[in-house]
Amino acid sequence: MTLFVHAVAPVLENILLARQTYRIRLHCPELARAIRPGQFVMIRLPGHNDPLLGRPFALYDTVLDDAGQPIALDVVYLVVGKLTGLLAALRPGDHVEIWGPLGNGFPDFHFLDHIALIAGGIGQTPFLAHVRDLLGTRGYGGRPPRRITQRVSLYYGVRTADLAAGVEDFRAAGATVHLATDDGTLGFHGLVTQLLESHAPPQHLVGCGPEPMLRALAQLARRWSVPCHLSLETPMACGIGICFSCVTRVRTAEGWDYRRVCVDGPIFEAASLAWDM
Repeated sequence: MTLFVHAVAPVLENILLARQTYRIRLHCPELARAIRPGQFVMIRLPGHNDPLLGRPFALYDTVLDDAGQPIALDVVYLVVGKLTGLLAALRPGDHVEIWGPLGNGFPDFHFLDHIALIAGGIGQTPFLAHVRDLLGTRGYGGRPPRRITQRVSLYYGVRTADLAAGVEDFRAAGATVHLATDDGTLGFHGLVTQLLESHAPPQHLVGCGPEPMLRALAQLARRWSVPCHLSLETPMACGIGICFSCVTRVRTAEGWDYRRVCVDGPIFEAASLAWDM
């Protein structure tokens, strides 16, 4: 059974990565030891009732001490609302309320030559730990490192250059990074799925980003006959499956049904999603 942690965690760092985009580092050894790539945490500010509910944030990566043991975790967030605006004002020594790990995480793969990760907007945030896990340079959730792929490519699309966050983190982790911007100020001028389509198909696709991008990626995976998993960015209220506010449609033998993204996801096989039904 996965360990569940609910804690008030001190802030160690809160640094600007790109325009309106921050990486916050939280000291919580129990959670850092338990969480796996693709899982997420819920965060709220202790003592605040506006906003009252927590918000979901993907694991960016864990932080190791000198002995190689996980002691903290990093979350990357874009300032878009009240809670993220309050998070941006936090300084080392402040605290957040945090609980997790939540969600199913990325699936286990058999060894593959090439896996492509496709991110749109703030969708790169679940992928740094996933890169390290796939390349076998780090283990997560108590599992030892094991190499799952020969190479990982990150295809990362943003609206404009100054929104690209953490690019050097991914390169340092061993990923080949391909960039796209809507306005052409950085890398390929166009959609990240168009950039991906100009390259040879990998053996597996993993995507995270806005729904139109995920739909386009699922369609491309179907044309290429390549398996594809998607990390959904559905808004959540509780994160633990009680409120049913984060449901998505999935295909079933009878047609379709709802699944809760927080507990049945956030990772789904693209072919299982029933957006148009």
